[in-house]
Amino acid sequence: MEKRVCIIPCGAKKIWDIVPEAGPTMAKDTYHSTFHQACQSYASAFFADWLILSAKHGFLAADDWVVANYDCAFGTDDPAIIGVEALRESAAAKQLEQYGTIVLLGGKKFVPVLQPLLGDGQLIERPLAKCRGIGTMVQALKRAVEENQELNLRMI
Repeated sequence: MEKRVCIIPCGAKKIWDIVPEAGPTMAKDTYHSTFHQACQSYASAFFADWLILSAKHGFLAADDWVVANYDCAFGTDDPAIIGVEALRESAAAKQLEQYGTIVLLGGKKFVPVLQPLLGDGQLIERPLAKCRGIGTMVQALKRAVEENQELNLRMI
C-alpha cells in the first residue's frame, strides 16, 4: 500500500493562551483551537504518520518542541511566515518525499503552500474540500472518529 501522511494546520489558540507560564511544549500539546483538536484526533485515528503545518516553524512532528508563543498564519503578509526555501528544508527533514499521498485537512489556502513542495507522482487529497466552513469541518472530523470511518477523499 502506498504511504500516506496527514497534514493538519496548527491553529491560533496555543497552550500559552491558556497557561502563559507553560514554557516549551511538544507540538501535539501546543495547539488548542477546536479545529486543530478535531484534526489531530482524526489524524491520530486514521494515520500512522501525521504532521502539523505551522506558518512559523514549517512541518512539526507530534513530539517536536515549540518553544514559545507566536501569531502568524499562511495567507497573510506577516514577515514571520516561513519562507519557501525554509519550508522545503522542513519538508525534506520530515521526509515528505516518501509519501505518495498527502491528505490535507484544512482550507484551500494551504494548497498553494504545499503544491510547490510536491515531487512527481505525489498527490494532495482534501477530504474537507466540500465542507462549508470550520464548523462543518469540525463536525465531519468528529463524526468520522466516532464512527471509525475515514472521510471520503477528494483530490485537488
